[in-house]
Amino acid sequence: MTVGSTSELMSVRHLSQTFAAPVWPWRKSEGVIALDDVSFAIARGEVVGLVGESGSGKTTVGRIIVRLQEPTSGQVIYQGRNISTLKRSELAGYRRAVQMVFQNPFASLNPRRRIGDLVRDPLEIHRIGDPTTRNQRVREMFRLVGLADHLVDRYPHELSSGQRQRVGIARSLAAAPSLIVADEPVSALDVSVQAQVLNLFVRLRAELDLTVLFISHDLRVVRFLCDRIIVLYLGRVMEAGSRDDLLTRPTHPYTKALIASVPSSRPGEVITGDIAQMPPNRAGCVFAPRCRLRAALNDPQRCVTERPELRLLPDDRTVACHFAELGSGSDS
Repeated sequence: MTVGSTSELMSVRHLSQTFAAPVWPWRKSEGVIALDDVSFAIARGEVVGLVGESGSGKTTVGRIIVRLQEPTSGQVIYQGRNISTLKRSELAGYRRAVQMVFQNPFASLNPRRRIGDLVRDPLEIHRIGDPTTRNQRVREMFRLVGLADHLVDRYPHELSSGQRQRVGIARSLAAAPSLIVADEPVSALDVSVQAQVLNLFVRLRAELDLTVLFISHDLRVVRFLCDRIIVLYLGRVMEAGSRDDLLTRPTHPYTKALIASVPSSRPGEVITGDIAQMPPNRAGCVFAPRCRLRAALNDPQRCVTERPELRLLPDDRTVACHFAELGSGSDS
């Protein structure tokens, strides 16, 4: 989807985020670059997967979208408005419309409060309904996510991990948001519970016409749930396209390596090195030190001296690789 389309709900434009690093008297530091000119858009009713290894910047994108962090530069545009320019009264409406489901359901729930009160909080904060209506809404949310009514007075520690995550989802849905940012919502759960929560997302999407940014490192999860996938590596978008195109005919060497790393995929190409131990060359391609295609092409200098810009391919996907066409259809 292109920025500016009529069905667009939100767009991220040239988003960059640099975190300050310790400054030592004998060494200058430019900080840690978490995001580097990230752009994408989300259409109404769409589920977009944002994938990449830990440390790629996925969670930072989500936290900026819900305004838990302010970006170093760039914009988040929601329904035509730059969210950084919203007045206080407008910001309250934005926070109601854009909700987040956090990765760790236990850490995101106050252990000293009953889960019914936790789900009721968004209704009270945004002054939605009277006390009776709010109580009815809480029980409606419980039924919607598959929680029994009698659990309303329980505390988080009295629930299973899957039930706690359902509470987190119910809380995010209570104020009827337009967009859900789901940050690794199943990564802390057992495999069987993961399936239950993913099926819940599928059902909720069908019933509520949800728009979701689904952040995950697991391609099996995004294959099941998402319409479109954006691949992030060290703060840059490597490739973006429809789920079927990207997963069945990957173009970028990093996307290919991610897919090959999934246990159910055929063995062969795997990513070498560690994202945390390989400082990127920001002047060129950040994936160059680990790229098998670059090695197969005898290390072209262009990979380390010229930044590959995101460009549109004939099949309507975008890729940031100078030599993507040379690697198409191969295991390079």
